[in-house]
Amino acid sequence: MEEIQPYINRIAEEAEGLLESWLPVDKQLKTKAEQRLRRAMRAAVLGGGKRLRAALVVIAGDLFGLPRPIGVEIGGAIELIHAYSLVHDDLPAMDDSAVRRGQPSIHKAYDEVTAILVGDGLQALAFERLSLIEGLAAIARLDLVCLLARAAGERGMVGGQMVDMAQPEGPEDLSPDEAAIRHLQALKTGALIEVSLIMGARAGGATPEQLQALSAFGHDIGFAYQIVDDLLDHRGDAEALGKPVGQDKANEKPTYVEMFGEEAARQRVHMLHQQACAHLSLFGEGGDRLKQLAGLFIQRSF
Repeated sequence: MEEIQPYINRIAEEAEGLLESWLPVDKQLKTKAEQRLRRAMRAAVLGGGKRLRAALVVIAGDLFGLPRPIGVEIGGAIELIHAYSLVHDDLPAMDDSAVRRGQPSIHKAYDEVTAILVGDGLQALAFERLSLIEGLAAIARLDLVCLLARAAGERGMVGGQMVDMAQPEGPEDLSPDEAAIRHLQALKTGALIEVSLIMGARAGGATPEQLQALSAFGHDIGFAYQIVDDLLDHRGDAEALGKPVGQDKANEKPTYVEMFGEEAARQRVHMLHQQACAHLSLFGEGGDRLKQLAGLFIQRSF
């Protein structure tokens, strides 16, 4: 089997090229305002992303013989949703971050109105591109649209962001336990990770049992991924984190590290990694590439 990092890099290159083709520098846009919006959308999407969600789609699809170009297209649509979420997360009304991946956030490079519309435009484009995938039956494309809409909406990422931004309503909200943090991260971060696996597998024809195993894997590795983010933030590693450190603490948001300490967080990541990989036993050696990818998820801080 090919080493995982070169394999991931190749998927990232393919996804980047596809996203570039979806957001061309179009001088035929009629007004300067439209051209400005397109430039901002390109800035939000292109250059610097690891494309891990696209990789999850392709690798899950590989298990079931999904043609690679279809997997990259599905992954590209999810990357658009992820990019939109980062643009909106950075807004002053949300996490108020001036920097993303070493560059000014979209609302800083342009303005808040443009940033809001960039997020709106990227979300719409994601569903448009899913609906246009060739090589899949119309019912399969509809299924993918529904899956992504659910993961991105109030029962997923948007709901998680609302929980994250909500002010405490009573004493019981001031000291969330691990279950509360896990619920938050399953929505805010984990939903797109989990659905990336499910969309690749569903498009490839996975059985309900196989989908359940991949869902459990995604759920655990998504939580581990967020704890690693918390560790990077706690350690002050802005380069690996891709945004300024200390924002959650400044905004008085509870994190796993703040609640339980760095060592407990590291142990939890290790346990979640082992647990996630155990879910893949159903696939035998076929699950090895996902296990390797899970290792990359947690090695950012180990």
